[in-house]
Amino acid sequence: MSSEPVSISVNNLGKCFTIYNSPHQRLLQMFTGSRKKYYREFWALKDVSFQLKKGETIGIIGKNGSGKSTLLQMICGTLNQTEGDISVKGKVAALLELGAGFNPEFTGRENVFLSAALYGLSRAEVEQKFEAITRFADIGDFVDQPVKTYSSGMFVRLAFAIIANVDADILIIDEALAVGDALFTQKCMRFLRKFKEEGTLLFVSHDTSSVINLCDRAIWLDKGQVKGYGPAKAISELYLATLFDNQPSEEQIVDTGQYDHRSVEPVIWRDQRQDIINHSAHRNDIEIFRFNPLNEEEFGHGGVKVLGVTLNDIDDAALHWIVGGETVTLTITALALTKLNSPIVGFYIKDRLGQTLFGDNTYINYAASPVITEKGEQLTAKFKFPMPWLAQGDYSIAVAVADGTQSDHVHHQWIHDALLFRSHHDPLSTGIIGIPMLDINLKTGD
Repeated sequence: MSSEPVSISVNNLGKCFTIYNSPHQRLLQMFTGSRKKYYREFWALKDVSFQLKKGETIGIIGKNGSGKSTLLQMICGTLNQTEGDISVKGKVAALLELGAGFNPEFTGRENVFLSAALYGLSRAEVEQKFEAITRFADIGDFVDQPVKTYSSGMFVRLAFAIIANVDADILIIDEALAVGDALFTQKCMRFLRKFKEEGTLLFVSHDTSSVINLCDRAIWLDKGQVKGYGPAKAISELYLATLFDNQPSEEQIVDTGQYDHRSVEPVIWRDQRQDIINHSAHRNDIEIFRFNPLNEEEFGHGGVKVLGVTLNDIDDAALHWIVGGETVTLTITALALTKLNSPIVGFYIKDRLGQTLFGDNTYINYAASPVITEKGEQLTAKFKFPMPWLAQGDYSIAVAVADGTQSDHVHHQWIHDALLFRSHHDPLSTGIIGIPMLDINLKTGD
């Protein structure tokens, strides 16, 4: 990596804003010049230095007001620095403030041509890429509506679709994915993972999981200064440790008695705290959304068509709402469009960043006696497991049907985000997922 050319070089960068207590003082300053100061200085950034090499990804983390957006604006050239030097080599595409660069009176289509022209694309080039941009954005007929009518999510969809298709060498993204839905966020994360194989990425996020997942290194900004600079995982953990030191203690669980929900008990075990948790504000409610058979985020040889994906209860009824800790059955139904000699059905459960939390497939159970499926036959796979407690946020289930062995198979259909679900409340457990405990014991003495 050290032999790679430098894409972005920042040396002793600083930005100072002048703050006046009243318009009157600003007027006085115009007349007095440098003889007297009627303002106070606020240094949004001070002595920031780093290098971003070609093909490298750096994440920038820090609390609100730490100078992250100011740094990106100066790198992009939309804000002048007070001191220091910036060198940028390569074509830059940036997604900064929500809707920045869009004319609110123009339609989405007109803004695509406008924004792409600012990145140096000719009209002919934009026309050639327009279909790919609208397909990525997936906002339908809204592309011909004024962007002032767009939701924040639609703004992000269109803006990200543009920067994803202008053939940039460097992408700069400022917290844009925080307002996108889970399906689009995962699409963006897949694009960024592919882009970072050859391109250069500068990524700002409050979400340290996404920084660890995407970035090689991280910069921790605090009050305009670099507090830490190094491997993404180490810097993110240091930043989180500081945050947690300042957090108030958690509130005690209070039994509100307001819920009337029949728990589905695991066959083998259940957490001894389940009843207490399910009757408290910490109950892990999870909302399930319907399977979309028209999902475009898929690939494969086409020998199988997935007909349905559901999470079912112990009576095999499809669930719309579950509670973390309950036993559920993931049911995947598919139609064989060709003969399958040794079908394998599998799944992954992923968070909003596309990180795989857990998954499984049918191979080991049926390796010795494959379930041969003739053309036109329906194939159903069921996976029964206790749903872990999940941190608040959006999740998805990717499903796949293949034919062959674990190491040598043909993927007939893989759907990235077949089923979406949302955890509405943070559980008491910590980490990406919480596993219900068989037992927790605390005692003194022998």
